[in-house]
Amino acid sequence: MKLTLDQYNKIKHALPVQWDNVEIDNLTLLNALLHITENGCKRRAMPDRFGKWNTVYRRVNRWAKRGVIERIFEATRRERILAVEVDFIALDSTSAKVHPDGTGAAKKNGRQSIGKSRGGRTTKIHPVAADDRTAVTLSLSGGNERDAPEGRKLIGRLG
Repeated sequence: MKLTLDQYNKIKHALPVQWDNVEIDNLTLLNALLHITENGCKRRAMPDRFGKWNTVYRRVNRWAKRGVIERIFEATRRERILAVEVDFIALDSTSAKVHPDGTGAAKKNGRQSIGKSRGGRTTKIHPVAADDRTAVTLSLSGGNERDAPEGRKLIGRLG
């Protein structure tokens, strides 16, 4: 998928103000992000038409930390630019063991999703999927928490 200029103008309000000295304009950056997402390619294997891979990585990383990515996808959903057709949903979870070094550090961004279960310190990943390639939403919880309450929250988010 590629965003056109008309589509970009509909969601421009969700993006940060662009300064004059940037290497890549916001439209090109969004198309690079869509290309990476759609093709599953590594940033280093990105086509040259999107600019330097490191520039794309740094700006997308900065946007993710500031919540800009969430605003963009909310705006594209509201404007029906990136619509996902959902015929049915599937809810599942998987556990990931937490590395021993990841359990005692200071928590910069608030509560971490780490729980203690029979398998040790673990995190559960709860995705809701529309098909085998499209995750609609996901959340993290402690490994000791049950699937049903988290699943109800996720399905409630879909509306």
